[in-house]
Amino acid sequence: MNNLLCLSFGQSVRRLRDAHSWSQERLAEKADLNRSYVGEIERGSVIPSLLTVEKLATALDVTMSDLLVECEQLRRLQIHE
Repeated sequence: MNNLLCLSFGQSVRRLRDAHSWSQERLAEKADLNRSYVGEIERGSVIPSLLTVEKLATALDVTMSDLLVECEQLRRLQIHE
């Protein structure tokens, strides 16, 4: 279940990044993160800290709760597939 949560969070980040038409590198710059780490987040292979979630949300111009709500919605869809 945790793996699905990480995958859903990563998909949420990618969807929001794509909505801005940004590369992973651009998001990484705006969030003050390493580009390869952003890639790991999007692939769901790491569990980001709350500080990282905050950096991503701020860079993507959404609230942390909005980012997590999108993640939860994707996770629920994937559970029911």
